[in-house]
This record gives sequence, structure tokens and C-alpha cells, in this order.
Amino acid sequence: MSNSSSITEFLLLAFADTRELQLLHFGLFLGIYLAALLGNGLILTAVACDHRLHTPMYFFLFNLALLDLGSISTTLPKAMANVLGDTRAISYQGCAAQVFFFLFFIGVEYCFLTIMSYDRYTAICKPLHYGSLVGSRACAQMAAAAWGSGFLYSVLHTATTFSLPLCQGNAVDQFFCEIPQILKLSCSDAYLREVGALLLSVSLVFGCFVFIVFSYVQIFWAVLRMPSEQGRHKAFSTCLPHLAVVFLFISTGMVAYLKPPSISSPFMDLVLAVLYSVVPPALNPLIYSMRNKELKHALWKMMTRCVSEAINFHSTSADD
Repeated sequence: MSNSSSITEFLLLAFADTRELQLLHFGLFLGIYLAALLGNGLILTAVACDHRLHTPMYFFLFNLALLDLGSISTTLPKAMANVLGDTRAISYQGCAAQVFFFLFFIGVEYCFLTIMSYDRYTAICKPLHYGSLVGSRACAQMAAAAWGSGFLYSVLHTATTFSLPLCQGNAVDQFFCEIPQILKLSCSDAYLREVGALLLSVSLVFGCFVFIVFSYVQIFWAVLRMPSEQGRHKAFSTCLPHLAVVFLFISTGMVAYLKPPSISSPFMDLVLAVLYSVVPPALNPLIYSMRNKELKHALWKMMTRCVSEAINFHSTSADD
């Protein structure tokens, strides 16, 4: 029997037993990671460079893309490095840092998804008051509250989790350090403290979820009463991507953390972890850009400018 003071590293879950399957998983995750970097990076660049996208909606989208990059970069690079190095180890400090940053990015992202539902509600249901309710000062205050809340949330859970005595070994049945898997290593009733913190978090998440649902009920009721078909189409084009991201984010996370232990298995835990930690950051840029004409136009303009500049550079170099 060992305790947490004697643990210097944890062993993460291996993707497969054979080297060939491990490399196959590495290639799959590398492709997903590069897609997430490219998609979110393009959104960040487009919003930052196009002055027409300097609006509250795109300000929140900019933060969301930044958070997606942070969350997926917290988990996948270490997992891929372990596959290449044919190891499962992660240091105790590295595991704690991974838990902290993953919870931080996920917590802040959920806050921004809630704020974005308020932004859409105000824009559609109270358009005359939009400038005063969601001005630059209000956006900055809401963003600061979201980042601050995420920091406090991650500090609370990380400190509570890693203060528990661990005496059930050091093997974490997940490809990254995840609180439910670390709690399985505890041999003390003190884990009830973390369970209490998780229940508090679930209550807050449920409260935000109710707010989002209420906002969209009001939004859809207002949209359906619009006399203009073009106005309805424009409203739906800005709301449906956000609603799809909210559904993907909340449904996968709730299933992963609230499923009964009786149906839990290492394979199911792995699949659910991939669904809520890896898939959303890679899909969110695609979801937001599919129906957003302004964003697609900004991306197209940015790419054509880069191509034309590259052609001009090569032609100038050839002339010299």
C-alpha cells in the first residue's frame, strides 16, 4: 500500500497493446489535433484581422476558439508523446497541471457558451437595447468574470483532488489525468469532499443549462414571429451553430461524468473522454463556419490575400 506522498508519477491508459495499433491511434489523434489547430487558428486570425468582425458575437467566438486550442493542447500532445516514446508515465506535478488546465479551459468555455446565449437573446429579443446591454465594457466584464470563474473552479477541484490520500496504485484508466479516474485511487472517505465539490459543480452547470434553454426558447419564439423570411434565416444562421456546440459540449460531458458505475468500462470511459475532450475543439470551427457568411467571407478574403502575396513574392524573386 502506498500513499500520495510516495507517488512521483502516474501511469496513463495505453491506447492499444500492439505497436501497430498504437501508431494508428497516434496518426488519428495527430490528424484531429492538427485540424483543431488549423480551424481554431483560422478563426482567431480572421476575427483579429478583419475589423468588420470586431463585434461582441465574434469577440466571444474568439475566446471560444482560444479555449478550444487550450483544452485540446492540454490532453493530446502528452498522449501522443507517450505513444511515440512507448511509455505511459506522467509526473505527479504534470498530472496535477493537466487536471488544473483542462478544468480551467472547460470551465471558462462553459461560461462563454452561457454568455453567448445571452448575447444572442439580447440581439434578437431586445435589439434596441443591444448596444447598451452588450457594449464593449459589458463584454470585457463578462469575459473577465468567465476567466476568473474558470480559474477558481479549477483551483478548487485540483486542490481538493490532489489533497486526497492515494493508496490504490498509480494507474489512471484514461489517456489523460481525469478527476473521476484519480478518485478511484483514493482509499479514504475524504473523497467525499471532492464528490461534494462535483455535486456543487453539477448544480452550477445545471443552472447555466437552464439559463441557456430559457434563452433559446425566447429566441425561437421571437424568430418564428418575424415577418421577414430573410430575417428568420439570418437569426437561425447565428443561433443554430451555437446551439449545436452547446448540445455537443454538454451532452458528452454529462454522460461521461454522470453515467452509472454499473455501465462503466475502460473502453466506454475512453470513448466518452474522446467525445467530450477531443471532438468538440476540432468540430467547433467547422460548426461555426458552416452557416456564418461573415466568417466565411473573412476567411476567404484572408486566404486569397495570402495566396496573392505569395504569388507576388515569388514573381518578384524570379525577376530579381
